[in-house]
Amino acid sequence: MLIVTLESIPGKEIEPLGIVKGSTIQTVNALRDIGAGFKTLIGGELTKYNEMMDKARQIATDRMVEEAERLGADAIVCMRFATSSIMQSAAEIMAYGTAVRFR
Repeated sequence: MLIVTLESIPGKEIEPLGIVKGSTIQTVNALRDIGAGFKTLIGGELTKYNEMMDKARQIATDRMVEEAERLGADAIVCMRFATSSIMQSAAEIMAYGTAVRFR
């Protein structure tokens, strides 16, 4: 599945099929969260949170692609990510875009 952030695909004529999305809510375990709290005192990168968010983006993207495939899409254009905090240490990641078919 071709996924682009552009509104069109150069050299391709496309037919929109509809909006597709995929989302997940992820969190780190409580012990890692406590460790991250201490890390904020001294500063630095929160690598476990980076790993969690990378995993969440991949899951959301995979779910979006599955929805596009069910529509018979060849590609997804205007793809974006949105993030929101659900509760302390939990975040929702949504991947969304427009499923299209090549003419």
